[in-house]
Amino acid sequence: MRCPFCKGHETQVVDTRESEEGDSIRRRRRCVSCDKRFTTFETVELRMPQVVKHNGIRCEFDVEKLRISFKRALHKRPVSTELVDAAIDRVVHALYALGEREIDSRHVGEMVMQELLKLDKVAYIRFASVYKSFQDVGDFADAVKAVRRAPTRVIDKTD
Repeated sequence: MRCPFCKGHETQVVDTRESEEGDSIRRRRRCVSCDKRFTTFETVELRMPQVVKHNGIRCEFDVEKLRISFKRALHKRPVSTELVDAAIDRVVHALYALGEREIDSRHVGEMVMQELLKLDKVAYIRFASVYKSFQDVGDFADAVKAVRRAPTRVIDKTD
C-alpha cells in the first residue's frame, strides 16, 4: 500500500477492525518514510464473468437479459414471480461460484434450461426450441421425450 502523502512503498498496519456489518475491514496504517497515518478499507468485490457468445464477441453479463429470457419462456404459464426470481438467483449465484473471468454463452443457456425444467416443462420446451434452433418436428419430439424422462418436482406454482 502506497502512502497517499509521500508515495512511499513501506507502510505498517497499526490497527485492524471489522465493520459492524462484517462486510469490510478498516485498517489504520503508518508510513515508514514520513510517519503519517492514514486509513484504508477492504471490501469484497465480486465480478460476474464476461459472456463469450458463439461468434467470439464478449459482453458483460446482464441479469435483465436473463430475466427477459425467463419471462418469454414462462409467458402465460402458472409460475409465480417468487419462483422465477429464485431461479434467476440460483443461476447468478452459480456464475459467481464458478470464479471464472469468462463463461461461454452456451453454459449460461444450459443453466437456464435446467432451471426452466424444474419450473415448467412447457417453458423448458419453448426455451429449448429457440436456444437449440429446432429445425423440424423431430427436434420437438426429442425434447418432449427428454422432458418426460426428467424427474418431476412438485412446485407450488400459485402466486
